[in-house]
Amino acid sequence: MHIRLFLTTLLLVALTWPVFGASEVEPAPNGIRVPEGYQDWRLLSSSYREDNKTLRVILANDEAMEAALAGQTNPWPDGAILGKLVWREARHPQWQAAIIPGELSHIEFMIKDQEKFADTVGWGFARWVGDELKPYGEDQDFAKECVACHMPVKDQDYVFTKLSTLPR
Repeated sequence: MHIRLFLTTLLLVALTWPVFGASEVEPAPNGIRVPEGYQDWRLLSSSYREDNKTLRVILANDEAMEAALAGQTNPWPDGAILGKLVWREARHPQWQAAIIPGELSHIEFMIKDQEKFADTVGWGFARWVGDELKPYGEDQDFAKECVACHMPVKDQDYVFTKLSTLPR
């Protein structure tokens, strides 16, 4: 019951968050832009990080979702894009036991293109911080931080997220 409420709350927040498009947001230092229409992508999974108290919704474009549903994610196909929307945890004002999305921490995307992003293990990484969606990183070398963080899941094509199954 609690996990269902958690997932429902995260999805509702994700779908009602202010809509930003590539034309309104400055690109990341490596040239990656916020993908147009990401707000319409399907839910791949959600997660919670205890170390920094953040709630996450992981979205997938059509290519990524098709690969996930078919179990063809090692490696992910070129063209797959995973998006992560991250909020700091907050308490529900009328139900203090419930943790809900609070302030937006950041959004980030991983774009699979083995040729274009050969220097970063076949993935293009980008992050924007806060409600103003300020690009993260001083220059394109910021993506080396992303690669280093994803090394523990090298054997899973550098992706932590797995498809969460939904009841039928």
